[in-house]
Amino acid sequence: MTRQIVLDTETTGLEPAQGHRIIEIGCVELIERRATGNDFHQYLQPDREIDAGAVEVHGITNEFLADKPRFEDVVQDFMDYIKGAELIIHNAPFDVGFIDAELQRLQGWEALESYCKVTDTLAMARRKHPGQRNSLDALCGRYDIDNSQRQKHGALLDAEILAEVYLAMTGGQSALSLDEEAGEDGGVETQRIRRLCADRPALPVIPASAAERQQHQQWLAHLEETSGVKMLWKDA
Repeated sequence: MTRQIVLDTETTGLEPAQGHRIIEIGCVELIERRATGNDFHQYLQPDREIDAGAVEVHGITNEFLADKPRFEDVVQDFMDYIKGAELIIHNAPFDVGFIDAELQRLQGWEALESYCKVTDTLAMARRKHPGQRNSLDALCGRYDIDNSQRQKHGALLDAEILAEVYLAMTGGQSALSLDEEAGEDGGVETQRIRRLCADRPALPVIPASAAERQQHQQWLAHLEETSGVKMLWKDA
């Protein structure tokens, strides 16, 4: 069973070395490339002021976080949730750096990669699309993924969007569930996979006729003559 956790965080600023903290964690669970609905989402009290520039990005305020738990209060649940999974993160060094900084403040915890494999979708996108913009919004446009709800950054919403981007970028699948199809009214209908009976009649095999095989060889000979390249499969 392949278990992947698509993860995103929001923070008080850009540098954990300057004492900035995580204020939101959002995770989407994929098992065998399918969303399970077993997500993890938590706002956190950072015990410091949020930079004004960061508030403009994610819209989370100190007042909103005043009654939220601290990282130390949720660390066990969070680490139990992600342990052993492959983490899918866009610009992974940023999020991993913040999580590692939080873990280092507490006793008994090692660096994140001691518990999980980490895959950076930004590095993956740069290899796949060199010289192009590879932000999450740019990838949504490239893979035709709707991000219209993304007025501001939010960890869980961004994790959901990244999950769709990752599926599209790694296998052509652009939806979190293969069971969902649009209904006639534009809504979503759930369709189960229909499995064929093991004792069903065998499909008929209709071989090419002698005339068809001869025409095929003649066409290959024509291609070989006009292209000047030997057809490797001509006599196969």
